[in-house]
Amino acid sequence: MTIKPLFDKVVLKEAEKEVTTKSGLILSSRAAEKPDLHTVIAVGEGAYVDGKLVPMSVKAGDKVLVSKYAGTQVKIDGVEYTIVGQNDILAVIE
Repeated sequence: MTIKPLFDKVVLKEAEKEVTTKSGLILSSRAAEKPDLHTVIAVGEGAYVDGKLVPMSVKAGDKVLVSKYAGTQVKIDGVEYTIVGQNDILAVIE
């Protein structure tokens, strides 16, 4: 099954959660931080503003930083995704 986002929505897959601190301490799954870094899986066509299509600024495969608790989490075929609006994306990592 595939996800096709509408308008200015973006489907993201979370980066791996940190399970060890920089000093080497192992964290429980509850203590691990929610990652800010995601990979773009799919993007919508863009939003219409004043009747004109505003194209998307990101594309599939981009690595992006996202607001900490933005979006809606969904699980499809056992894989967790986050769907956010393009305005929830803070930066593209190059």
